[in-house]
Amino acid sequence: MKASTRNGTRKQNGSAAAKRGVAAVSAAIGIFDSGIGGLTVMREIMATLPHEHLIYLGDTGRYPYGTKSADTVRRYSIENAAFLADKGIKMLVVACNTSAAVALDVLSEQLEVPVIGVIEPGARAAVKRTRNRKVGVIGTEGTIASGAYTRALKRLDPQLELYTRACPLFVPLAEEGWVDNAVARGAAALYLTSLKRSGIDTLVLGCTHYPLLADVIAEVMGDKVRLVDSARTTAEAIRETLVRYGLLRRSGPGSASFFVTDTTDRFTKVAARFMGHPVESAVRIER
Repeated sequence: MKASTRNGTRKQNGSAAAKRGVAAVSAAIGIFDSGIGGLTVMREIMATLPHEHLIYLGDTGRYPYGTKSADTVRRYSIENAAFLADKGIKMLVVACNTSAAVALDVLSEQLEVPVIGVIEPGARAAVKRTRNRKVGVIGTEGTIASGAYTRALKRLDPQLELYTRACPLFVPLAEEGWVDNAVARGAAALYLTSLKRSGIDTLVLGCTHYPLLADVIAEVMGDKVRLVDSARTTAEAIRETLVRYGLLRRSGPGSASFFVTDTTDRFTKVAARFMGHPVESAVRIER
């Protein structure tokens, strides 16, 4: 029987600790994204949980997911999860909003470890922060079209007034490092001016690339709008989940390893922008 917890984490047939035993505490946390954006989530996990071992898979060979069909994204997500499960992980983090929107339930059914996505933690944080109950969500075309944030937010507070907007240009801008120039400001003004006029007081950054553009987004939205970084709220939810299942690693140095499905050179170059420090190497896997 599948169960759902208050952090949006799902499990199957009991706790992961019961299934994997005491040794599970020292196992790694698996993280996947369609490409590089999930590294903002990984960065927050490293800051929040410095003792944990982390394995990151970026499906760079099939990126982006945001413009692909739900069936295709589900298939890719299942394949990514299977790769990480073979590494003996104790938890799976779906650090891709598009995958979390359409594949979280099927992954939860197939894996015997806790599975957590980025949507539910972000939605919970938005509900806590809003004062006038007007919330905006920005994300990729796939994430916005899925309605996943709308459903998650309405489950938490049916009275919320929601405004959503796809901002596809934010992804290439973040990857190119164009986060503080006229092009970035122009794109932000184009996408966000109507959201600002709606009177929202909280804006969810519903894509893992978007935290890199937070300063420009905040500049357009103004001081009265609070930004919700799903990467940060997801890291906090991961910690709570590990504690609940008795899987938290409390001592010793953590480690990080990186896998990609395309060439590694561009990944390691761009990854430094997302992580805030150099990523020395990654391993390419064949699909």
